[in-house]
Amino acid sequence: MNYLVVAVLAVCALAPSVNCATSSAAWCYDKPTCNDALWPVLVPKYCNGTRQSPINIVSASVKPDSNLTAFTFENFNDTSALQTILNTGDTVKVNLRRGVRISGGGLSEPYDSLQFHLHWGNGSSVPGSEHTVDGKRYPMEFHIVNVKSSYNLNTTQAAADSTGAAALGFFIEVMPDNVTGQPASWRTLTSYLVNITQSGQNASMAPGISLDDLLGQVNRTKYYRYLGSLTTPECNEVVVWTVFKETIKVSKDLIDLFSTTVRFSNSSSPFMTNVYRSIQPAQPVTTQPASSSSSSTTCYSLGLMFLSLILGRS
Repeated sequence: MNYLVVAVLAVCALAPSVNCATSSAAWCYDKPTCNDALWPVLVPKYCNGTRQSPINIVSASVKPDSNLTAFTFENFNDTSALQTILNTGDTVKVNLRRGVRISGGGLSEPYDSLQFHLHWGNGSSVPGSEHTVDGKRYPMEFHIVNVKSSYNLNTTQAAADSTGAAALGFFIEVMPDNVTGQPASWRTLTSYLVNITQSGQNASMAPGISLDDLLGQVNRTKYYRYLGSLTTPECNEVVVWTVFKETIKVSKDLIDLFSTTVRFSNSSSPFMTNVYRSIQPAQPVTTQPASSSSSSTTCYSLGLMFLSLILGRS
């Protein structure tokens, strides 16, 4: 079986949609007969499980874990890595060429990056991220889907492994300044949306932007970690989730394009809006321990404050 066929199967298994043969039941976001409230009934094997995603991350309850080291991002700077962009009927997805990979970050081994996709609400004013932090929902969320490199894209093996997949989640929020068409990488990405307005449409992407370009200045050493699931059916509980603390900043007009350009089905169907799963029961979440330098600085500052109070009373 050639790589393209394997890649298609891998993408379907790890981010299934109504159009993927791997999904055993039709599901949706926008209809009362198949929306996410019914997924535990329509696809009970996993969607009714106990390790489901997304979750609300309560920062006060997060535990430190010294194993959560920095990631290595291989070929994230490759401006030819973004191959095709697709309207799946429930999201916008970009398939990546082989050779993009992540390692470190407390993962047990390297993982191959297969694709990224997005979740959003209804324009920049109606938030649609999947995860929330302390109850806050962001306008959009960007997911990079990865599978263990040792499986060589064998998704049957990955789906049988409780850590077979790793997902990187990045929140997207509106740039604070009143600017349009920024950053340039996101202007380029969203320029393809007019070519995939209907479900099943896809377009080849010309070289020019990389994953690094899309992630911008996000500090990728600070993140939350928990064990969860895919956020769409089959909802397989096989995902090591990494949710980064810093956000990607994108101008309002570009965020709004997702909910005003692509549609759920054909040209007469509604625009694709509110494509995110509701919050699932909490899971244990970890993050990096506070750095010793940060703790030392805090102690030093408190010491100076205490000394000044004593001197002020003398």
